[in-house]
Amino acid sequence: MKTIFEAKATNTGGRSGHVESEDGVLDFPISMPSSKGKKDPKSTNPEELFAAAYSTCFAGALEVIAKEHGVTDLGDFSVTATVSFNTEDDGAFLEATLDSYLPTVDKKMGEKIINGAHEICPYSKATRDNITVHLNLLLDE
Repeated sequence: MKTIFEAKATNTGGRSGHVESEDGVLDFPISMPSSKGKKDPKSTNPEELFAAAYSTCFAGALEVIAKEHGVTDLGDFSVTATVSFNTEDDGAFLEATLDSYLPTVDKKMGEKIINGAHEICPYSKATRDNITVHLNLLLDE
């Protein structure tokens, strides 16, 4: 295995604390939102950070797979990740939905691209068989 790079962040205080990356770019208060929203509107939470990271990583995987299928222009594409914090009798768990907007391809090609991206994306690999991940393809009508 060859390490390409590492990222480091430290949390103090748990879900009512603070998180900061080693380089200081990320520097946020952490708070657990309620059904009424966040106590501190400038705070974040692990699920929001995970959604940001997963959507970005998946978007990169989409670009790789699109090129493998001869698609050189994805246009103004986007990935929105929704990460849900859920509970059931045996405890808490996460669920993710990835909405991929691919305006320059048809449904058949879009499905090939998002399914291929799900196979190679490091976040998809990390979550595989651990959390439910829903893949949605959004196209121009």
